Amino acid sequence: MITVHVNAIGMRDYPRDLVCRAVGEALRHEGVASAEISVTFMSDAEITELQTRYLGRSSVTDVLSFALHVKGQDPLGDIYIGHGQALRQAAAAGAPPEEELARLAVHGTLHVLGYDHPEGPERAACKMFRVQEEVLRKAVGP
Repeated sequence: MITVHVNAIGMRDYPRDLVCRAVGEALRHEGVASAEISVTFMSDAEITELQTRYLGRSSVTDVLSFALHVKGQDPLGDIYIGHGQALRQAAAAGAPPEEELARLAVHGTLHVLGYDHPEGPERAACKMFRVQEEVLRKAVGP
């Protein structure tokens, strides 16, 4: 069974159903039938604090994810999405905000499943990003 928890304390504009669908689609794409994923939307200040504490980088980010399972166990993970940063990225890219939030949920899910990507210009061409966009298209629909 796939369980997705969405947390958005104090936020009104977030696509809960789309995020759940996107996470579920990413898990199914990878052949996962049983998993528990938590997605939490955070303010810029909250996600910056989390990134500083756990990654040692004092800057706002769009998504952080933490795998909480060991190899051989059903995937268990926490995904934190910087709501404000996601909305700025959507505006800069000319993408619908809901789509960008779903994209980040997929991205975080893939990290929980063990995917990684390089930094720099080659990042957008790596396997993780190709899978991310394929899954996102299925979740968002035509």
